[in-house]
Amino acid sequence: MTGTVITHTRTAIAASLSIVLAVLLSGCTGDAKAYAPPPGSTGVDSALGRLTVHIADIDLTITDAVAHLDRSGDGTLTMSVRNDGAVPEHLGMVATPDEGRGVLVGAKSAKGNGSLSTAGILVLSGTTVTFRGAGPAVELHDVRGVTARHTLPVTLQFGVAGLLHLRTPVSSS
Repeated sequence: MTGTVITHTRTAIAASLSIVLAVLLSGCTGDAKAYAPPPGSTGVDSALGRLTVHIADIDLTITDAVAHLDRSGDGTLTMSVRNDGAVPEHLGMVATPDEGRGVLVGAKSAKGNGSLSTAGILVLSGTTVTFRGAGPAVELHDVRGVTARHTLPVTLQFGVAGLLHLRTPVSSS
């Protein structure tokens, strides 16, 4: 009889786990078309120094991006980041060719829009953060990879929008 109880117990556990798994996975079968960009569009539009992302609840626009570099490759990345998405965004990382990394510097205020936390530079929903002057900054050091056309490929890592690739003009500082 002990063997029968163990067999029934194992069968009951397996059936319960199957039901729980089926219920959990059923939430993953939503309509993918609800999140797809319009036909013929990727949801991303870019030009030199500008990038727009409109996918699902992400509505992010980067404008006036320029890498200001001296001869040694040191300088800053200036830009404006507009977040019209449903949730706050954070710029968490800036990368340049040959494993270069920008240093994020928060705005003068320790809290609110443009402030720096462990998540990155905060960009509240419905606002624009300007990376120049008294605002937050992206410092660049020993940058390599400037093209013959004086552009710099830059990768921006956002908390919600993810990795975004941007070409910026390079200005001598």
